[in-house]
Amino acid sequence: MSVQLSPSPTVSVSEAMTHDEYLGALLKQSEGQQIRIHAEIVGWLQELRQRAAYDAARQRMPTRQDEEWRFTDLSELLATQFVKAQTVVPRQSAIAPLTLKEASQSRLVFVNGVYSPEYSDVSALPDGVFVGNLAQLPLEDTYEAIKYIAHHDGEQEVFTALNSTGFPDVAVIWAKKNVIVETPIHLLFVTSVEEHPTFCLPRGLIVAEKGASLTVLEQYSVTAEDCSDRPTQHPYFTNSVMEVFVEENARVNHTLLQRESGDAFHICKTAVAQSRNSHYTCNTLHLGAKLSRHNLDVWQKGEHTETYLNGLTLIGREQISDTHSGVWLNYPHGTTNHLHKCIVDHKAHAIFSGKVTVPQKAQETNAAQLNRNLLLSPKARIDTKPQLQITADNVKCTHGATISQIDADELFYLQSRGINADSARNLLLDAFAAEILDRLPLPSLQKMVAQCVSCRTYE
Repeated sequence: MSVQLSPSPTVSVSEAMTHDEYLGALLKQSEGQQIRIHAEIVGWLQELRQRAAYDAARQRMPTRQDEEWRFTDLSELLATQFVKAQTVVPRQSAIAPLTLKEASQSRLVFVNGVYSPEYSDVSALPDGVFVGNLAQLPLEDTYEAIKYIAHHDGEQEVFTALNSTGFPDVAVIWAKKNVIVETPIHLLFVTSVEEHPTFCLPRGLIVAEKGASLTVLEQYSVTAEDCSDRPTQHPYFTNSVMEVFVEENARVNHTLLQRESGDAFHICKTAVAQSRNSHYTCNTLHLGAKLSRHNLDVWQKGEHTETYLNGLTLIGREQISDTHSGVWLNYPHGTTNHLHKCIVDHKAHAIFSGKVTVPQKAQETNAAQLNRNLLLSPKARIDTKPQLQITADNVKCTHGATISQIDADELFYLQSRGINADSARNLLLDAFAAEILDRLPLPSLQKMVAQCVSCRTYE
């Protein structure tokens, strides 16, 4: 097997500097990013880098004048100058608290976006599934993998293009035809903070071939002595992209856990393509980061697909968390159900924008979308925008949003049963979050996130 450490080609950013100096600086930082790959695909990588850099340089950083960003203030991000994160090997004590017992031998770890074999162990996985980085993938399979990487709709979006110009590695999870993987796979992306603000560009690819089945936990966290999602006075920027391809009759249960430091900026893209008769579930949990944005896009590529999206955002202090989802149902007999919940405390700000598109040919579609929100402070803020765009006439589609405080009657009822006010409040918050937590596939993950909810809401 021939593997080569390949630098990215040098890309002129003069045009980007003219239109947006900040974006130009990030592009310049991503130049020369080394990646360990097969020598035979270096040409493909160079072409991808050049195309992505061109797409990014023609754009500008989003502002609140852009409709899709009008509730999200990027001023703090734009006020911070970042340098490219270095390849490091953190201490075992920093990684151990982030692991899960169900995936002790099915764990893939990346530090600052680069594969870390020291902390990865996939020995419990069966034949027929590959879990590793792009350099480990056999060459004949690599030729197939590059047909998927950066080929999803929306690749030209500015942050996605920025990732493509300089990702330092690619995490690959690939289940062959009819392979059922019962062991959950833990894909752990860890940032090691440095004295100067850094940015990294994690990249991942998940492929479930025809009839295959996978359960994947994608986690973003930081090396920390204390709670990983608390501020550490060390800002950094994570800009990640995960591409998921669910082929005919395949099933993927995908959970995204974001527990970045409270000083972090986290912008991630999840791009999903579903073939005929496929089943995809995505559970998203956003707890950390000073500012986070999740772009979740699902494209139906065949009829009879099932898509279930469950989300929980739990923020406080002055955090900003933005969830933008889009589901494009382009074929008949599609089913999608999206439930997203937000718990917002102190001066935090949560944004939800969900769009379901049902064109004329997508007859007999069944789509539901609901955003439920709890404000725990008079200064907390929610902006919600559920949307349905329907031109088909034989469909069943619903959408809605609720914003409320803790119900006074429910508090009174619990207190009348001898429960004090604080315990009654926390019991109601636990019940509100439990509807999402109960849908998580790993018991230890349920317990860990429930403890986070308790810790954050009992303060």
